Amino acid sequence: HKSTLTPPLLEGIEHPPCKQNKATMPIQTRVTTLLNIEHPIIMGGMTGVGTPELAAAVSNAGGLGIMAIHNAGSPERARLWIRQLASLTSKPFGVNLTILPSMGPPPPYDEYARVMIDEGVRIVETAGSSPRKWIEMFRKAGMITIHKCVTIRHALSAERYGVDIVSLDGFECAGHPGEEDVGNFVLQAKGARVLTKPYVCSGGVGDGRQIAAALALGADGVNCGTRFCATRECNWPSSFKSRMVEAKETDTVLMLRRLNNTCRVFRNDVSNQVEEIERRKGEEFGFQDVMHLVNGKRGREAEKNNDADGGIWSAGQVVGLIDSIPTVKELMDEMVRDCEEICVDRLNS
Repeated sequence: HKSTLTPPLLEGIEHPPCKQNKATMPIQTRVTTLLNIEHPIIMGGMTGVGTPELAAAVSNAGGLGIMAIHNAGSPERARLWIRQLASLTSKPFGVNLTILPSMGPPPPYDEYARVMIDEGVRIVETAGSSPRKWIEMFRKAGMITIHKCVTIRHALSAERYGVDIVSLDGFECAGHPGEEDVGNFVLQAKGARVLTKPYVCSGGVGDGRQIAAALALGADGVNCGTRFCATRECNWPSSFKSRMVEAKETDTVLMLRRLNNTCRVFRNDVSNQVEEIERRKGEEFGFQDVMHLVNGKRGREAEKNNDADGGIWSAGQVVGLIDSIPTVKELMDEMVRDCEEICVDRLNS
């Protein structure tokens, strides 16, 4: 079965008991040692949902929770968010700084970085454009750096810049998968061949079987995004979560491909419109054709109105593996237990 947790839509239906572990073993890797965490599971920084509350829940469950600093809206508020996160957990946590093109004036990235340093953040995840400036700045401040990469060449560049951990992001991921369309079965194995720093498998990860596979491929852990969105602690509305439970692995859309700014989002009324406009316009397609559909303000309104078809929201192909809305701790415990069972019972048989 897909999950040992009872899906909300199936409450009241009897389920066969899950088999008990014959043995347990701590999953210790270079990543758990470096980050001082119990489980090799990282919650990547995410727009909208990357809040102090969700990050704290992941850290308290033994992983590494990461809040996205731009979600706070301003450097002043970001300072309060970091302090809030620190008050919610005594365990390690991280803060994400994502550098991406914006529709208006860019966020004050340098101010955000200074707030992170001033507040004593120990672990930072960077994503987006070249991390060279940021890795040098954060390492000088004694911080552990993680950089998200969608290609091997970007991962090698990050290593040259001095990154501590690479988050190797496969084509299955939500958000921006890049333009080279390399899935994790190849990407992670190639990482094992050419990377010297520890790396985590990111994109499409949602259960313990996949953690075991990532470890077998050479990764030192996993990075999860979409799966943590379908938990009780996530601030997404119930309609979003229910749609993920109902979804198949084919229920995502790759939009803006013609602009070389590919985004993977959940398939709904709005993303279907974007897909159709892009197909119809062909070579004449421009961002202005869909700007009114994909802007972040519309997405935030959809969240506020509990309207899963009201705007664009990111989701990876892992939606096809989501069949429950557990607490973060329930999810983490199950993922680790299933990974251990795979490693002990199946791979050692």
